[in-house]
Amino acid sequence: MKKLMNILMLSCKKATELIDKKIHFGISRQEKVKLHMHTMMCNACRNYEKQGYLMDDAMKKSVNEQETANNKRLDLPRDFLDRVIHNIENN
Repeated sequence: MKKLMNILMLSCKKATELIDKKIHFGISRQEKVKLHMHTMMCNACRNYEKQGYLMDDAMKKSVNEQETANNKRLDLPRDFLDRVIHNIENN
């Protein structure tokens, strides 16, 4: 029985590693079962998983906003570009 418990139960360190792996890459069915059993009993790891998803979503949103801002800066009106080119050619 003790051997079975060792196989099924994860330490918090291993659980947090699986949580990070799950968020970023995905985990196997066996890992999902082990992680689920651990997080059912461990509030700290359950909170860690929630916070991990929140942080991942925030970072994705930040990257998307930055990419959008960079694209907007590059979409200059054509008449402005024509004036800049004209000024460069005439000076």
